[in-house]
Amino acid sequence: MEFGIFIFLIFAGIVAGIVSVVSSMASLVSYPALLMVGVSPVYANMTNTAALIFTGGGAALSSLKEIKATWRKYLWILGLAMAGALCGSLLLTAFPGKVFEKLVPFFVLLSALLFLLSNDKNAYKREQLTGVKKLAAYFGIFLSGLYTGYFGAAAGVLLLFVLTKVTDDDFIVQNAFKNVIGSLGNLIALLVFVFTSKVYWNRAIPLAIGLFIGGYLGQKLIHYLPIKAVKWITFVFAIFLALYLGYQAYM
Repeated sequence: MEFGIFIFLIFAGIVAGIVSVVSSMASLVSYPALLMVGVSPVYANMTNTAALIFTGGGAALSSLKEIKATWRKYLWILGLAMAGALCGSLLLTAFPGKVFEKLVPFFVLLSALLFLLSNDKNAYKREQLTGVKKLAAYFGIFLSGLYTGYFGAAAGVLLLFVLTKVTDDDFIVQNAFKNVIGSLGNLIALLVFVFTSKVYWNRAIPLAIGLFIGGYLGQKLIHYLPIKAVKWITFVFAIFLALYLGYQAYM
């Protein structure tokens, strides 16, 4: 692999890792980076999934204190999310490449809309869940896992939204677990892809190196970054990316 591509993917991974921790939108940086170096859409998504595992590793390393103190309460959430990730990855391998390519622009738009919702402060208000709302929260966790396994961009936004409804930890702790659960969901999807499809490891490895570094830095920087500005920049980028991918798929 060309040295320039290797460095480019590391840099893209660092940016994506920071974006992942701050806004759960890593795939909106890492996925196009893989397309730019010649990986086709379906395989780019699978390769991206392989690399994204390391974002959570970097984030977890920089937030061990928070995770050690509260990990037991998140086990049931992890189980639901992993079940969803397994279903999502199996769906991806069942659909032909052209179908996925035409669906991706809509996934990116959905990601952007979820991301816009995440800017609403009231969206993250803790409340006591009962009955239908509790079932909806459980389904939301499963759905975020399914979306992680199938495409993944902004799946963390959905998961973080649900975590704030079902746990009473502060945002930093919830965000740390969001990153860890998302990475484990990507690991489940990767295991499916390894046995059923193809991962471009020569592209995944440099991207993974960058994502690990970016995940570590992002969890540190989240205390200091102007989160609102980063979110809106990412939101605008997501809209342009969706339009670009839509043009490629349908024109």
